[in-house]
Amino acid sequence: MNTKVLFVIATGLVLSTTSINAQATDCATTASIAYEHAKVKNYDAAEEPLWKVRKECPTYSVATYQFGKKLLEAKYKKASGAPKTTLANELIALWKERFQYFPGKTKIGDMHSDIGQLMYDNKIGTKETQFAEFDKGYSEDKKNFKRPKKLYTYFSLFVDLHGEGKKELQGVFDLYDDVTEKIENEENRLAKIIAELTEKEEAGTALSSKEKRALKNSGINLTAFSKVKAGINQKLGELADCKNLIPLYTGQFEAKKADINWLKGAAGRMSAKECTEDPLFFKLVEALHKSDPSAKTAYYLGLLALKDKKTTTALKYFNQSAELETKSSDKAKVYFKIGEIMKKQGSKGKARSYYRKALKQKPSMGICYLRIASMIASSANSCGTDVFSKRAVYWLAENYARRAGKIDPSLKSTANKYAANYRAKAPTKTDIFNNPGITSVSVGCWIGETVKVPKL
Repeated sequence: MNTKVLFVIATGLVLSTTSINAQATDCATTASIAYEHAKVKNYDAAEEPLWKVRKECPTYSVATYQFGKKLLEAKYKKASGAPKTTLANELIALWKERFQYFPGKTKIGDMHSDIGQLMYDNKIGTKETQFAEFDKGYSEDKKNFKRPKKLYTYFSLFVDLHGEGKKELQGVFDLYDDVTEKIENEENRLAKIIAELTEKEEAGTALSSKEKRALKNSGINLTAFSKVKAGINQKLGELADCKNLIPLYTGQFEAKKADINWLKGAAGRMSAKECTEDPLFFKLVEALHKSDPSAKTAYYLGLLALKDKKTTTALKYFNQSAELETKSSDKAKVYFKIGEIMKKQGSKGKARSYYRKALKQKPSMGICYLRIASMIASSANSCGTDVFSKRAVYWLAENYARRAGKIDPSLKSTANKYAANYRAKAPTKTDIFNNPGITSVSVGCWIGETVKVPKL
C-alpha cells in the first residue's frame, strides 16, 4: 500500500473521530440546556433541546426520558379531547423508547401499568389489549405495580371481560384475592408508619420536618388505597355473594374435593362472605381438614363450633389456628375473632390483649382500636377513683378512637363520631382549671394506663 493511500485512510479516521467527539460534545451541551430548564419546570424552553437529544442521542442518558415524561404529563393534564389522546400516545411511545435504550433502568410493572392506564383513560385499543398491558406489568413485576388507581383499573377490566364471557368467574376470585392482598400489604406498611409517628407525637416528642412529611404522605396514600379497596369490593359486588358462590362450588365439589388449593379457596371465600350456614361449607371444611389439617381448617372448625354455641371448643380451635397461621393478615383475623368472644364474655383485659395481637399482625386494622376505645369508655365509672379521674377515662377512649381513623381511613367518619362523643363526656376546661397541677391521670383496674390532660 503506497504512502498516498495510507494518508487518505489516516485522514478519514481522524475526521471520523473528530466528528464523533463533536457529536458527543453537542449531545452533552444540548442535554445540559434541556435538563436545566426541565429541572425548574420551564418545559416550554426545555422541549426543543430535549427532543433534539431524544432524536439524535437516544442513548445519552435515561434523564432524557424521565424529563420527557414530566414534560408530556404536564401538557397532558392541561389537554382535553383529541390533543389529550395524542399526548397519551406520545407518552406510550416515550415509555417504549426508554425501555428500548435503557431496559435495566425501566421498571416493567411501572411501565406497563402506566401504558395500560393511558390506554384505558383515552379509549386506546380494546379492553383485551388494555388488560394485557396491566397483566404483563402485574405478572412480571408486581413489586413495582403500585398505584392504587391502576390496581383498580386492572381488576375492573378483568371483571368486565368476565361479563363479556371472556374470563372465568374463578379467575375473578383469584385476581381479587391477589390484588386485595397487595393492597393490604401496602395499607399495613403505611399504617405502621402512622401508628409509630402518632404514638411519638402523643408522647410529647416533636416530629422532625421529615417525619411530618412522612406522616402526611402516609395518610394521603392510605386513604387512596382504602378507597380503591372499597371500589374493588363494590366492583366484585354480587359476583361473590352466597347466591353465586354456593352453586359454583357445589357444581365443582365432586371434581375438586381432592384439590387442596381449591378447597382452601372455596372455604375461604365462603367464610369471608359468611356463607357458613350452608351445608356445603361443612363439606368443604371436613374434606379440607381430612386432606390437609392446618390453621385454616382449625379456624373453620372454630366457626362451626361457634355456630353450635360451643364457645369453649371454638376458642380451642381459634387458638390452635392462631398458633399455626403464618400469614399475618389471617393471624390478625383469628386474634380479632378471639377478642370479640372475650369482649362478649366481659373479659375486657383479655379482649384488649387479643385486639393488640391483631394490630401487631395487621397495623391497619383500625376496628381493634375502636373496640378498645369502647371497652375503656364503658369502664369509666369502675376504673376511676373520683369524679375527675372517672371522666378522664374518656380522654383515653378518645385517643384510641382517633387512632382508629388515622390507620384506617374507611373508619374515619365513624371514629370521629365516637371520639367526639367521648370528648363530650371528658372533663371540661373548667374542670381542669378547678384541679390545678394535674398533668396526667393514672387509670386503674383492667385498663392500667396513664392519660395526659389535654390542653383545651
